[in-house]
Amino acid sequence: MTSSCCGVKKQKLNNSSASVCNNGPSTSPSFHKNGYTVAVPDMVFYCFDVLHSHLHTYEAPKPAFTNDSFPLFVTWKIGRERRLRGCIGTFAAINLHTGLREYAVSSAMKDSRFVPIAKEEFPKLHCSVSILTKFEEADDYLDWEVGNHGIRIEFVNDKGHKKTATYLPEVATEQGWDRIETIDSLLRKGGFKGTINPDVRKSIRLTRYCSEKLSVSYCDYVANRQKNGQHPHQ
Repeated sequence: MTSSCCGVKKQKLNNSSASVCNNGPSTSPSFHKNGYTVAVPDMVFYCFDVLHSHLHTYEAPKPAFTNDSFPLFVTWKIGRERRLRGCIGTFAAINLHTGLREYAVSSAMKDSRFVPIAKEEFPKLHCSVSILTKFEEADDYLDWEVGNHGIRIEFVNDKGHKKTATYLPEVATEQGWDRIETIDSLLRKGGFKGTINPDVRKSIRLTRYCSEKLSVSYCDYVANRQKNGQHPHQ
C-alpha cells in the first residue's frame, strides 16, 4: 500500500541531524562500508537516473544492486534549504529494482501536496532512500524513541473510519518534537479533526520501525557519473 511519508512543513503545535537505527536481518547480516545491511549509495543514484529518464522520456539504465524485497520510501528535497518536494513509499515489501523505479517517479510527480517536479528543478534536487526494517508492534503510543524509530499509527477518526499515518524516523527530530507532539501531529496528518486527549492517544495502535537512510545531492550524483565515465545529466 502506497503511503505519503514523512516530511512536513515546519509546524508549531499547541502542546508542548536524526540518528536512525541500522537494524538489518536477524540472521547473520553482512554489513556494507556504511554500516547498513541493505542500503547503498547506488540506490539513490539510481533514483536520480530514473527521474531524469522520466523527465526526458528515455529508458532508465538497469540497476546492479540487490533486488531483495523491502518496504521503502523515496524523498525529494530542493535547494540549499532542502525544502520538501515529495515523499512517497510503501509498507509492503517490494523488489528494490521495481520499488525504487516506481517511487522515484511517484514521489517526484504524484505527491498531492506539491506540483510535479519540473526539468529545470533537477540540478537543485537532493534525494533520500529509506529502506524500512525491524517492524514491531508497540505496547502503547509512547513505546518508541524519537530519532531512532519511525512510527505508523492506526486510529479511528471522528466519523468512525479507520485511518493510518506515518512519520519516518528523522521527522520528529527535524521538527524538534517529543513523542506526544509527534503523535498529535501524526493524528492531524491522518485527518483526525476532533479534540486530542489522553483517551484518543491511548486508543492508537502503533507500529515502530527502523530505517536505513541514505541521501545524495545532485552534485554527488554528477560526481558519481563522472567517476564512472558517464556524461553528467542536467
